[in-house]
Amino acid sequence: MHRTGELYGQFQTLDQQKEASTLGMWVFLITEIMFFGGIFLAYTVNRHTYPVAFGIGSNTLDLKLGGLNTAVLLASSFTMALAVWSSQTGKKKLIPLFLALTLLLGGVFLGVKAVEYSQKFEHHLVPGRSFHIPAEDVPARAAARDPDFATHAQLFFSLYFGMTGLHALHMVVGVGLLLWLIRGALRGRFTPEYSTPVEIVGLYWHFVDIVWIYLFPLLYLIDRRK
Repeated sequence: MHRTGELYGQFQTLDQQKEASTLGMWVFLITEIMFFGGIFLAYTVNRHTYPVAFGIGSNTLDLKLGGLNTAVLLASSFTMALAVWSSQTGKKKLIPLFLALTLLLGGVFLGVKAVEYSQKFEHHLVPGRSFHIPAEDVPARAAARDPDFATHAQLFFSLYFGMTGLHALHMVVGVGLLLWLIRGALRGRFTPEYSTPVEIVGLYWHFVDIVWIYLFPLLYLIDRRK
């Protein structure tokens, strides 16, 4: 495809190219909202149907690790916003710095999530034949209210792994995009006239962070008051 500097042949100006790129990203994010929306709907229906199992399952999750990851992602959104600001204002030396900080925070998030997953395997909280919640974690009243508690608890953890796993996959994609941006930033590619890639990846990163902001209370904060 023909390209003049950062302007591709099908566009007349960089502003037109930026508008098309931004529109494309928003269309993509809308499809992502629809995708995650179906999963959130499945979660909502099952949580309403099996509140006891979902509440007890939630209380087996590590609230401290979940809270830490929430703080980490909020910090990464801040550093990503600073990277976008740096590209828009021509502060070339700051762009790779803030992108690297965002990358580091994203790596911390994935590392903490790996620790959480390993704990679930260690404690036999992965759906399957070996699934088991200790009796002391299941109040007698809860077992009486839901005789098929074990099956419904596995449903909670199936949704837990499915929702957090898909989110982690999006994080991995984001890490790859950040590495690509850092490479371009170190070459001085991004300027106030051409900051589109940083802004577009910033939109994606913020979307992934927002998804986690919903996942954290839905998965970790069920019946914690009890």
